[in-house]
Amino acid sequence: MQVRNVHHRVFAVQSLDQVGELIDSIAGGNDRLWPHEKWPAVRFDRPLGPGARGGHGLIRYDIAEYQPANLLRCTFTAPTGLHGYHEWATRAVPGGYELRHSLIAKTTGWLVLTWPLIWRPLHDALIEDALDKAAGQLGIPTARTPWSWYVRTLRRAAKLSRRTPAEV
Repeated sequence: MQVRNVHHRVFAVQSLDQVGELIDSIAGGNDRLWPHEKWPAVRFDRPLGPGARGGHGLIRYDIAEYQPANLLRCTFTAPTGLHGYHEWATRAVPGGYELRHSLIAKTTGWLVLTWPLIWRPLHDALIEDALDKAAGQLGIPTARTPWSWYVRTLRRAAKLSRRTPAEV
């Protein structure tokens, strides 16, 4: 199955660098973009740059391309069945500066079924949380994008599955 999943926001700020600095902060000590407060944090084995290996949760990837304040593209290495990349990019657009996240991939095997049922809803919620965080970091008031009942249920089920029988 071909996957093209894109999320974006336009921010009316003074410069593209303000938005680009959010990308540059990913996985750092002061990550201003990734919503690690609610989701597994992004970690890399070294600073942002081509060849750095890392990921978040069960998702693993290598940095394929990094242009500071402009582009961070990562190619997937796991899970098995996810072939492609995801990226954060910035650009000037009418009305401000766009921050865009794109996931372009082909799924095979079990991911053909689990992408639409499990991973896509969770991914969509995570990226909307990141864009909400970006707005807050840029000083732009925004309402938190609510999680659907389905996402809340998936997160609850994942949390329960990580508990030992004594904790349930």
